[in-house]
Amino acid sequence: MKQVYFVVLLLLFGGLLSSCSKRGDRGEVLGVSARSFKSEVPYGMVYIPSGTYLMGQTDQDITFAQIAQTKQVTIPAFFMDQTEITNSQYRQFVNWVRDSIAITNYLNDPKYYITPKGAAANSTDKKYINWDYVRRYPVFRGGKKGQADNMSKLNNMFYQGDDRVFDRNELDVRMLKYSYALTDLRAAATNGDKTKKRSDFIFRDTIPVYPDTLVWLRDFSYAANEPMVEGYFSHPSYRNYPVVGVNWRQARAFSLWRSRYNDAYQDKRHQPHRSLYELPTEEEFEYAARGGRIGTDYPWGGPYIKNAKGCLLANFKPGRGNYSDDGGTYTVNVRSYFPNDYGLYNMAGNVAEWTLSSYDPSASTFVNDLAPTFNYEAKATDKEVLKRKVVRGGSWKDIGYFLQNSSRTYEYQDTAKSYIGFRDVSHFQGRDLRDKR
Repeated sequence: MKQVYFVVLLLLFGGLLSSCSKRGDRGEVLGVSARSFKSEVPYGMVYIPSGTYLMGQTDQDITFAQIAQTKQVTIPAFFMDQTEITNSQYRQFVNWVRDSIAITNYLNDPKYYITPKGAAANSTDKKYINWDYVRRYPVFRGGKKGQADNMSKLNNMFYQGDDRVFDRNELDVRMLKYSYALTDLRAAATNGDKTKKRSDFIFRDTIPVYPDTLVWLRDFSYAANEPMVEGYFSHPSYRNYPVVGVNWRQARAFSLWRSRYNDAYQDKRHQPHRSLYELPTEEEFEYAARGGRIGTDYPWGGPYIKNAKGCLLANFKPGRGNYSDDGGTYTVNVRSYFPNDYGLYNMAGNVAEWTLSSYDPSASTFVNDLAPTFNYEAKATDKEVLKRKVVRGGSWKDIGYFLQNSSRTYEYQDTAKSYIGFRDVSHFQGRDLRDKR
């Protein structure tokens, strides 16, 4: 009987507390109320736990390559794309830019916009594209409801006059440009001028987004790579191959668009935004490539580039010109070969990858030992030496040395290559997933 009495008393007390909370905070600081939030691994990414490692060369140095000292650094937890960004994923970005330009500059059709409640369809207020409608009734595909008059309105988006081949309608890819803005937080943090406004630290850029498909000919003298120019990015058989011909600025534009694309979805669910998608720093890339192993040469361990059966473990150039022994003459599917211990594919070989970091030969001597990075926002008027960005991982056309975890090289941020692609990271907001406290 006493136990029943105690339970009833406990329920009454709980109800009293509940009723008090509904009436207000009773003058107590309870914090701002917020929706519950559960961390989730972004689609296509894997969780990279925080940890420490020795950044830099471990073995098999070549003459004059040891230009920076080895340094122990600590990397906070983050998420990283399991594979390189594919042609299919990058084409989604290109198509989004294409449809946005078509709808806003050419169609002028109210059906493609979201009309706020109470607003007129022809309102001059800021309009937002109804992407659900676009998915149901594609802008460039005829034969469906609402498509009959589109192609005539979009005629100017195709090559005209002597630029046409066999009188075909081919999209003029020079029109496909993406504009974005971001805040240079480091510049704002280090600036001591209190008269500066927020706008003084906002970086704005407009980027042509279509990959440079001519890199397959430009990168190799007297090589019959015309089929790669014509089909690598556009043919569906290459949809799951890594995108190439994308310069550093285009890779960053994709990452920012990817962030905003997900933000729109989170807004619909009234959920907080994820941390920005962005390119990994070179230190993050090396840490992730090592897969939690200590002092190893390659993502799979090492020090050999063949397994016990004699099979090559990555897509690169064995010997002096034997491109095909590893199973791929050019690039291969992004899920080829075995992943490393973090579940990441092709952290060595296939395509080398852009990083967020600016290149300095001695960067390891002056970067911090906690979440190190060296970044510089190069302006168009800056010298070319300031536009160098670190490239990691080695590619299908590189020899084995460049596949080592510690090997680093650079390319200029406005340069596209047939052997450089990229993948994104998203920094974890909250405690380490291993932290159960």
